[in-house]
Amino acid sequence: MRTPVRVKICGITHPGDLDDAVAAGADAVGLNFHAPSPRYVTPEQAARLLERLPPFVEPVGVFVRQSLADVRRYLEPLGRIRTVQVHGGPPEVVAAAPLVHVPAFQLRDDDELFVVMDYLEACRAVNAMPGAILVDGYAPGLVGGTGETAPWHLLEGFRPGVPLILAGGLTPDNVAEAVRLVRPFAVDVAGGVESSPGRKDRGKVRAFIQAARGGE
Repeated sequence: MRTPVRVKICGITHPGDLDDAVAAGADAVGLNFHAPSPRYVTPEQAARLLERLPPFVEPVGVFVRQSLADVRRYLEPLGRIRTVQVHGGPPEVVAAAPLVHVPAFQLRDDDELFVVMDYLEACRAVNAMPGAILVDGYAPGLVGGTGETAPWHLLEGFRPGVPLILAGGLTPDNVAEAVRLVRPFAVDVAGGVESSPGRKDRGKVRAFIQAARGGE
């Protein structure tokens, strides 16, 4: 029997939005530590959000062009964040423990899918597989939160050997189709459930989670 798709609500900045995501059934929430982002949270804000996060909902730290060594030092005072999502630049081929490393890839065409496969082969060769990979849509000059859908047709039947997280342009209206086509381990949404950058819409969050699980 297939494992139900997981849902991550990314770019949480406000306690009420965190509570709404948890109440709607989110499996994970993303805290964005990239300062130029409208969804950025300081370590102090993150600590307050983590205090109200219940057990069994996974917090994910989102970084851009940061080494895992730097990420580990940054997160150490916060304590609870174990899973990290890193966008931008070639992903590191390195054993990440005790962190769970989720490198992000922007996908446009077959060539970029081969880049993902080559990366995973390099990781496999040194026994340093990531915890998962995230596939995002492509937008020039942006490293995440692009609002562009990934080419789902390229991912049909793609089984990378680690969990696949699908992001990029997902909304309550299209996520069920994305889940049916790609069969990802998880889906990841930020802007597609917002009322304004950094603020979530309770109804959209609930509708997204229901649609994602209905797509199975």
